[in-house]
Amino acid sequence: MSATYHSVLTIAGSDSGGCAGIQADIKSISANGGYAASVITATTAQNTQGVTDIHAIPIPHIIAQMEAVLSDIDFGAVKIGMLHSSEVIEAVQQTLAKYAVKNIILDPVMVATSGDNLIDDVAIERLKAFLPHVMLVTPNIPEAQVLIGHTIDLNNLEASAKEIGETYKVSVLLKGGHLEFTDTMTDALYNHATGTVTLIKNQAIDTINTHGTGCSLSSSIATFIALGESLEEATIKGCAYLNKAIAEGKDKVLGKGHGPVNHFGL
Repeated sequence: MSATYHSVLTIAGSDSGGCAGIQADIKSISANGGYAASVITATTAQNTQGVTDIHAIPIPHIIAQMEAVLSDIDFGAVKIGMLHSSEVIEAVQQTLAKYAVKNIILDPVMVATSGDNLIDDVAIERLKAFLPHVMLVTPNIPEAQVLIGHTIDLNNLEASAKEIGETYKVSVLLKGGHLEFTDTMTDALYNHATGTVTLIKNQAIDTINTHGTGCSLSSSIATFIALGESLEEATIKGCAYLNKAIAEGKDKVLGKGHGPVNHFGL
């Protein structure tokens, strides 16, 4: 009897510097025991210091990539990263629905480190409409504030995770990395099916090497889902994996800016 791969599809942009996007997704999926396939929505000219150019992949080619892999490979989970326009969001959602894809993990890349929106208001509204059709959404604090329209701090982290989940009918991992730095990193998981909130705590790590953490986390959670873990267990394991990857990369040097996490502990 032949064995099958635990396949995970990532739909995201390419980072030429290798820290984030498709490149981080493939590393994270591979490091956690999955087989990674990919659909590229955009290419970027990017390094540890920033993004200098973005080239959007034509929508027919995005669909063609999705059709090619979804018609041939059975995926245990799908991770979605940056979708840069309402048209891309529409195309991705419709194609996933055509193939009745389950276990979709959406990292809603909407807000830059500077605080500026990365996608326009029309795309944000279209992304909101997509949320009820995914398994889990993984916003950071600035992205979550866009989703519910108010400030989030440690005092209302649990309530905010539940508010997002109830508003958009979706499970939510509200990531606490943008909160005031303390010794403990706190994330809040709201399970929409059970109505419960689980606080996930890990040791906070003081480092500038956090480029691609959101990509790596959502991809690792998708991988654990594909491996058969429950939502809670997959999320707890994903957070633990990312925390370890940050710790093992905190003193590594790559380039002149914000380096990546150490996906393989090398």
